[in-house]
Amino acid sequence: MKTILKTNITVKEICDGFVYNELEGKGLFGLSGKLTIQPEYQRNYIYASDGGKREVAVIESLLKGYPIGLIYFNKVSENNFEVLDGQQRITSVGRFVNDKFAIKDENGMEQYFSGMAKDKKDKVLEANLLIYECEGTESQIKEWFKTINIAGVPLVPQELLNAIYSGPFVTLGKEEFSNSQNANIQKWSAYIKGSANRQAFFERALDWASKGNIDDYMSSHRNDKNINELKKYFNSVIDWISSLFTDVKGEMCGLEWGRMYEQYHKKAYNPAKVSAEVQKLYGNPYVENRKGIFEFILGDSVDTKLLEVRVFDEVVKKSVYASQTKKAESKGKSNCSHCAIGHDANKSKIWRFDEMDADHVAAWSRGGKTAAKNCEMLCRTHNRAKGNR
Repeated sequence: MKTILKTNITVKEICDGFVYNELEGKGLFGLSGKLTIQPEYQRNYIYASDGGKREVAVIESLLKGYPIGLIYFNKVSENNFEVLDGQQRITSVGRFVNDKFAIKDENGMEQYFSGMAKDKKDKVLEANLLIYECEGTESQIKEWFKTINIAGVPLVPQELLNAIYSGPFVTLGKEEFSNSQNANIQKWSAYIKGSANRQAFFERALDWASKGNIDDYMSSHRNDKNINELKKYFNSVIDWISSLFTDVKGEMCGLEWGRMYEQYHKKAYNPAKVSAEVQKLYGNPYVENRKGIFEFILGDSVDTKLLEVRVFDEVVKKSVYASQTKKAESKGKSNCSHCAIGHDANKSKIWRFDEMDADHVAAWSRGGKTAAKNCEMLCRTHNRAKGNR
C-alpha cells in the first residue's frame, strides 16, 4: 500500500461542499464533492452522543492551535477519495461550520460558528490538517482500517465486520438497524442492550438470523440487494417475545432471545397464564435471579436453577435426608447434626422427614448455593434457631 503525506489541506477545503444528513447510514461528502466522508464500511457518527463533548473538544483544539491527529484518505480514483480514518473529526468540523452545534466561549456563552468573530472563524477554517493519502487493494485498505483506533474510541466487533463485508447488504442493514431515528428503536431496546449508533441492533439481528455465525452470514449475503430475510427473522423474534410476555420487565433486556426463540417458539403458550406466572415469580422472595424467570416459564417451570431459588426442591431434600439418616443410624446419633452434639434426650433421636427442614450449610445470604452439596436437614427447632449463622 502506498501512502503520501499531505500537510497543506485546510479545514475550509475539507468543508467545501460538506453535506450532513441527519439520517445515519447515509454518505457524508466534502472537498468539493471529491471526498466521501462516510463510506459504507465506516461506523456511524458517534461524537454527538453523550452530550457532544467529543465534537466540542475537536473545535476547541482547532481554536487553540492544537493538531487533531492524523487523518487517512483512501484514494479510490484519480480525483476521488474516501475517509479511512478521521471521519468523526472531519464530521465534527463540518457540523460546526454548518451551525449544527455550538461551543462555549471564554465567558461561558454558547457560540455558533456563524456568530463567531472573524479571527476565530479564520483560525478554524485555515487550520491545516495532517492527511495521509493511501492507495492499495481492497484487502489492504480493509486490513489497515481494522488496525486503526479511531480517536481513542475503538471499533466494536460489528463495526469491524461492517468494514470487512461492506456492500449493499451492509448499507441496507445500517439504514434499518443503525438509524437512531427508526421508530422501532424504543421497542427493540426493551429486549436488546446497546445503541443503534454502536451497531447493537444490527449485530443482534445478524446474530439471531445466523444462529451465531455472523461472519459467515455477512460473507454469503454481502452483495444482496435486500435484507428481507434478515428483517423477517428479526421481527419474528421480537413479535414472539412481545406477544408472549405482555408485561415488559427490565430484566428482559439482553437475554438470549434468539436462542430461546429457536428452542421454544414452536410450543403453544397462553399469554394470560404466562403473565400471571411472571407476576407470581416476581413476587416470590425466594427467587434470586429474575432474569431466569422467562426461560423458566418457557421450559414449563421445571429448571429451578434458572431462578437461583433459596429453597431446595423435594428431590434434593429427600436424597439428603436418606443419606444423613443412614449415617446417623450407623453411629447411633440423631440425624439432626445439632441434636447429635447436645446432651438431652434428642441426642440420638431419628427425626421423620416431615419433622425436618432443609438448610444451607453455607448461608444463602452469604453466597451459599442452593445445591445438594450445600444442603443439610435439621430438626425444625434447630433450623429456625440457626438464622444466617
